[in-house]
Amino acid sequence: MTTLLEAIVERRDSLRPAERKVADLILADPARVMDLNMAGLASAAGTSEPTVMRFCSAIGYRGFSTFKIALIRAVALGQPWAFPAIMPGDDVPNLVDKVFNHTISGLDRARGLLDASAVATAIDTIIKASDILFIGAGSSGIVAQDAQQKFPLFGKACQAPVDYHMQYIAASLSSPQTVTIAISNSGRTRTVIDVANAAKAAGGKVISITGGDSPLSRLADVDIRASTFEDTESYTPTVSRLAALVIVDILATGVALRGGESSLDRILAMKQGLVRRQR
Repeated sequence: MTTLLEAIVERRDSLRPAERKVADLILADPARVMDLNMAGLASAAGTSEPTVMRFCSAIGYRGFSTFKIALIRAVALGQPWAFPAIMPGDDVPNLVDKVFNHTISGLDRARGLLDASAVATAIDTIIKASDILFIGAGSSGIVAQDAQQKFPLFGKACQAPVDYHMQYIAASLSSPQTVTIAISNSGRTRTVIDVANAAKAAGGKVISITGGDSPLSRLADVDIRASTFEDTESYTPTVSRLAALVIVDILATGVALRGGESSLDRILAMKQGLVRRQR
């Protein structure tokens, strides 16, 4: 699955010259095209209505109406080509809009691409575990720390060492009932891969949360993809971190729900106790 604007970019060079005119107009100003009918789009691109229809088919849509629905959704969600990149001279209002648009579109992409069957397998694997080890580095390490705080939902012993050596020691002491959840958007962080390999060598299971195909995703027993729009060359990962936090929430909630009413009652009692102590 790719978004409309991704599909146009990926397939532009394979389009016929007349179809390319339609593609370029859409990428240059998708918000304007959103308000055009087929005749208007053909006129604005300097081409014909049959060309517009062929363009829609070439990028994977059965007709102009389904293409328009996808375009409206892309613009509404602020997908990257619909909004300019963050620039050094941006004022605060522009910066707010761009960061929110980028975040919303990235999370929506992660939701659309998420493999529910992989999530279900991960939940089953965690339920069978005796203990859970969360690992990550940098911003992914923050996700691991957040996950460890959800141990009441997971209903079993959880740890998330910050230090690489402590991560490696914990992984090396894994039992066949230990599940290590390795978090890395790139899936190429050397320390995370080393710890995941140590966990597998000790007989434990590994669940990875990654942004795409990578060494970490390939060594994991279960790989969950949180695929977002992320420029990690220029900026610290942000949207991918938020997507990974959502994945952890899904896993924790899924495990808690599978625990039955007694498990949920214990969690509710714990939360009510905390609330009483905060008054």
